[in-house]
Amino acid sequence: MATNRDLSSPVPWRRSLRASQARRAQRARRRRLALRGRAGITLAVALSAIAAGGALAQDAATPAAPGVQSTDSVRALQKKLGVSADGVYGPKTRAAVKRFQRAHGLAVDGVVGPQTLAELGLGGGDQPTATDQTASSSSTGGADDATLERIAQCESGGDPTAVSADGTYRGKYQFDRETWRQMGGTGDPADAPEAEQDRIAAKLLAARGTAPWPNCGVQA
Repeated sequence: MATNRDLSSPVPWRRSLRASQARRAQRARRRRLALRGRAGITLAVALSAIAAGGALAQDAATPAAPGVQSTDSVRALQKKLGVSADGVYGPKTRAAVKRFQRAHGLAVDGVVGPQTLAELGLGGGDQPTATDQTASSSSTGGADDATLERIAQCESGGDPTAVSADGTYRGKYQFDRETWRQMGGTGDPADAPEAEQDRIAAKLLAARGTAPWPNCGVQA
């Protein structure tokens, strides 16, 4: 049955207009939602990259210890450990510190504290500049040399080849082999050049004072 339409009536036209506007509004909402989704993904990726970069930067620049924060100090530490001296206390340097600590019976924490510095012969702080070394040598170098000379005379009569009766203590300063190795010596102390024995003894004195020579150290 045919339906008569009043073509002059504005009602059908208005209904069609409203439907068209609704469709356009719906499409616009879908586009906005899609754009927001892509923007959210981009932002999340960017934030992840920033966080990862910050973590890497923090890891690479983590200070070794309160006394070892300058680039020169970290380089000096790395040279002692035998790793690339780039001045950055990163994962490789930390791993080398842990290996050193484990080998020398220290707390294995990867932190270069006073005990680790002493074992490395770095003195527990930033490495002195050449000017500092020159200025301090006149005040401390002479006293240390005199102390070591007295210790050597007391321990061995100043003989670099001296060996104790039981063979435990060897050389000018009567090192035992373990202490000799800990201070960076190699081989038999009694076979080492006298200058090398002097160097290792000075390093030991700087790190531990006269304690390694309980008898002669008191007299020195």
